[in-house]
Amino acid sequence: MAHKLPAAILLAVLLALAAGDPDTLQDVCVADYHSLKGPLRLNGFPCKRHENVTANDFISVLLAKPGNTGNAVGSAVTAANVERLPGLNTLGVSMARIDFAPWGVNPPHTHPRATEIIFVLQGSLDVGFVTTANRLFARTVCRGEVFVFPRGLVHYQRNNGGTPAAVISAFNSQLPGTQAVAQTLFGASPAAPTDVLARAFQIDAGLVEAIKSKFPPM
Repeated sequence: MAHKLPAAILLAVLLALAAGDPDTLQDVCVADYHSLKGPLRLNGFPCKRHENVTANDFISVLLAKPGNTGNAVGSAVTAANVERLPGLNTLGVSMARIDFAPWGVNPPHTHPRATEIIFVLQGSLDVGFVTTANRLFARTVCRGEVFVFPRGLVHYQRNNGGTPAAVISAFNSQLPGTQAVAQTLFGASPAAPTDVLARAFQIDAGLVEAIKSKFPPM
């Protein structure tokens, strides 16, 4: 019996690592945003008192309208996550809308806490992700099609046409997080060391500084 215990512990650890957000222990736990004003910090949000929960906590029009794509990359991401829709708290899901100007790009980025699946509302996009073995999986997706980006892997989307495009994204996390590769490396605060980036990208320090100037810390 004793030799079975380490195996059971290992299995439990592996299952925990494979899980997304933790399972809820109650029907609903609507996020209490007011709790952020106090000293307590949790991995998520404390629950509203049940008597203060209403149907409005579970509805949103965030994704109803296109985002403003008038920016350098020609895309806009509108998130419907637990920070903007309190009823999502502890439920382990969220969504987003991504709008693209003609030829717009959602630059390479990762979601450290979630797998993403997109559904194309309109237009046609070139999409892809890169595995840890540096293999690129890329396809063109059109209206009505879906594509999956595995959790934590660098991926991108690009509108490949001269008309606007849009997708709806779904995540298996209430707050998937986003790290844009270029912004993370060249717009960090405090700044990432120039010599480290120069060696990593095999370019000179002056070019690193020039790129950094395009990504002011957010």
